[in-house]
Amino acid sequence: MIQKEIIYYLEMSRPQDLCPSRLSPSELDFRESQPPLPEVNRFLYTAVGGNWWWVDRLGWTYRDWLDFLRRPGHETWIAYVNGTPAGYFELEGKEGEPVEILSFGLLPAFVGRGYGGALLTAAVRRAWEKKPDKVWLHTCSFDHPGALDNYKARGFRLVRTEEHLKEMPEVTPGLWPGAHAGG
Repeated sequence: MIQKEIIYYLEMSRPQDLCPSRLSPSELDFRESQPPLPEVNRFLYTAVGGNWWWVDRLGWTYRDWLDFLRRPGHETWIAYVNGTPAGYFELEGKEGEPVEILSFGLLPAFVGRGYGGALLTAAVRRAWEKKPDKVWLHTCSFDHPGALDNYKARGFRLVRTEEHLKEMPEVTPGLWPGAHAGG
């Protein structure tokens, strides 16, 4: 089905623009995923984005994922709660270059617990450790309804929007279409 998509481009130009989350849950443990494993990233991509129409990478082969994860400057960080993956973020950018937050989000069971701000704070702090001239990301109108507000609350500013039509599946493509926290 064809739907209108609005893409929002946001950026942060100085580390001091970060407004850290007031909630910093002590049970969140962040670890970089090493070595790059397509199975891990594909699981996270579908588990986090399945209810929000993340479809762009679903047709990728194992080799596509591996090539993507091995690109210079790519990092995947996973947030754990009591040993269980709760969310993740992907960064891309070599030291001294702009760093993009490519993917970011929580698994459905962890949404609404205050982890989103803490996860984004960790992502932005890690991005600034790479000494870029800016940190940027894009989100869209299909993402979680609180995503754009979370980005702005952390200090990102909207720099551009785009609208276009996009072919979308009839139902969300998650691990289990329609899965929600407590489901």
